[in-house]
Amino acid sequence: QVHLGESGGGLVQAGGSLRLSCAASIRTFSSYAMGWFRQAPGKEREFVAAIGRSGESTDYADSVKGRFTISRDNAKNTVYLQMNSLKPEDTAVYSCAARRASLSTTTFRTYDYWGQGTQVTVSS
Repeated sequence: QVHLGESGGGLVQAGGSLRLSCAASIRTFSSYAMGWFRQAPGKEREFVAAIGRSGESTDYADSVKGRFTISRDNAKNTVYLQMNSLKPEDTAVYSCAARRASLSTTTFRTYDYWGQGTQVTVSS
């Protein structure tokens, strides 16, 4: 039984910050690489950030580099996405995903589990 639950989304003004959390009900959380994806209405799902199971390797989409930071706390079975300097184009439903592998990937379909998502809305 695996469940991923995102939280921390909301409405924020441009330039503001939000910190998303993804709590995982996974027995061996440290055995999973984790990723964040987002999808806006009328657009296809896109990769945002990913982190390896050790927490030492990370990857980011070019559109969020320098603004977003992914991290994980294996003791809490939680992965985070710190979002700073938010822009209206960041508005989307953000979902986390788990992959039974050491290394992360930017391809959504390679992940084994994913959450329902949390809405992030950035106003101008």
